[in-house]
Amino acid sequence: MSDADVTQIAADTMMVAAKVAAPILLTALLVGFLISLFQAATQIQEATLSFVPKMIAVSIAMLVTGNWVLSELVSFTHTLFDQLPALLDRT
Repeated sequence: MSDADVTQIAADTMMVAAKVAAPILLTALLVGFLISLFQAATQIQEATLSFVPKMIAVSIAMLVTGNWVLSELVSFTHTLFDQLPALLDRT
């Protein structure tokens, strides 16, 4: 296994991690931004006002995208295991 192989696997891993995390992070970002706008407009500074809706929205995002996330992770794992014999032969 060469340095290029390791670098390619690391880059692929980071890309899959970003794709898998994006729906949840973007949901939390959007809900947090909307709640912050609401708090700034109404001058209500309640901590639970930002936490509870964000938690509910992230939970819904996880339910909606969970099947896709799992299939992406399984597909990536199968790809890595399929590449394993070729990577080990190059030593």
